[in-house]
Amino acid sequence: MPLIPEEPQIHESAQGPRATPAAGRPAPTPRPVPGPRSAASPRPGRPGPGPARPASPVPRPHTSAGQSPSSRPENRSARGTQPQLQVIPASAEGALDAAEEAVDLLLETGRAPGDILVLTTGEQHPWAAHELSFGDAAYWAQHDARDDVFFADATAVDRAAARPVVVVAVNGGDAGAAARALPAAMARASTLLIVCGDPQRINSVLGAGV
Repeated sequence: MPLIPEEPQIHESAQGPRATPAAGRPAPTPRPVPGPRSAASPRPGRPGPGPARPASPVPRPHTSAGQSPSSRPENRSARGTQPQLQVIPASAEGALDAAEEAVDLLLETGRAPGDILVLTTGEQHPWAAHELSFGDAAYWAQHDARDDVFFADATAVDRAAARPVVVVAVNGGDAGAAARALPAAMARASTLLIVCGDPQRINSVLGAGV
């Protein structure tokens, strides 16, 4: 008579790797979606500054009585008011990173993205370079919308409207780049001007103690 396998053998055949609960397997790591870096995209190792951040629920600071947010900077200068000046020491190579960190802090402390204009005296910010690839009109339409942080070359500062906060990265350019950019940037900052660069050079241009 043939032997009938014992029941323990049946139990043993049901055991194996398939008995491991699915919950024990590590979840696959999601892959980042590739795409061009914009101001909304984080720089490696830290959060990005960006226009993609949701606007803070804190209301935007009002400008002085009688001045609309889009008022040209000459109106503010005519009243003799000056923005607060903050200098962040940085080399030309590190000025753009310092400017982005300043923007991060402004947004984290409740400043609305549309309140901030960032200017560069040397190489353009990657977001500006990317957006300009779609055309000058589309790029400046974002400036006029005032919805987000706007990044521009300092040579185009005359085209920029006043904003409560202007951040300047002295990240290169010719010998006179800072001398041309900083007074114009100060004229466009209704509340705060942040300059990232060599303090001695900034002091010589603006004539302010730093």
